[in-house]
Amino acid sequence: MRLDPSVSEAGVRLVPLATIESTNKEARKHAQRGDRGPLWITAVAQTEGRGRAGRTWYSPPGNLHASLLLFDPSPCERAPELAFVAALALREAIIAEAPALAPALRFKWPNDLLLAERKCAGILIEGEIDPRTGVAVVIGIGVNCVQCPPTASRHVNGISDKTQPHRYVSGQELLVPATDLRSHGVDITAERLFERLSATMCARIAQWNRGAGLPAILSDWLAVAGGIGETICVRNGRDEKSGRFIGLDQGGRLMLEGAGGSIETISAGDVFPFASRGGRRRPSRRAE
Repeated sequence: MRLDPSVSEAGVRLVPLATIESTNKEARKHAQRGDRGPLWITAVAQTEGRGRAGRTWYSPPGNLHASLLLFDPSPCERAPELAFVAALALREAIIAEAPALAPALRFKWPNDLLLAERKCAGILIEGEIDPRTGVAVVIGIGVNCVQCPPTASRHVNGISDKTQPHRYVSGQELLVPATDLRSHGVDITAERLFERLSATMCARIAQWNRGAGLPAILSDWLAVAGGIGETICVRNGRDEKSGRFIGLDQGGRLMLEGAGGSIETISAGDVFPFASRGGRRRPSRRAE
């Protein structure tokens, strides 16, 4: 792995590793030891890769596993906005290598990148708070470059349902069907994609500017977001809401319009797959 030369000149560092538990975990260890970043941690493979809510992240060799450690990038409450920043940077990095994929690459709130309606990448924002040193934020990014989790049949009440293929990892049902870049004819290595990403991330973080540039970031994100204007369901624990996805508020929270026209803002949750633009698609029970 290597950084884009312009990023190295800006003082960003890189620690490339072989097989480790998790790049996010490693970045947090650096923060706990007093590293103030900006620092990228990359790994050839992860044995304990994680997504949101502790879900397993499929992390074989050939895919991209990377985390960026930032120290005091913004007021603590604004750190979650970096999910939108990272999503834009990642999409731009992929398009720089494969421009033909642009129409098929869409965002799914709050932290996924879809390719032809299937998940090809995810983002995980985590933090370390030390009263003595301040706040460190880790942006974890995983991209299915050459492989994605194997397809298996879904079982409902013990009955195999082969009409709705889902993805499984270590016995856990992934909540959105997955794909990888190679399956769409894109021959891009994790090394090349990371070099692109290191540059686009630097540019987008500068644009965000500790939160001052969030309106422009959200505008760019919404321009290629999936599900706008469509009826979706959002689940947070046992709570489930449905309505029309009408956009984001000023802080990046999802805005859901109910049947009576009332509008509710949602800070976190799992979004059911929305319909594709080419026609209605039967949603799965849950979406990651």
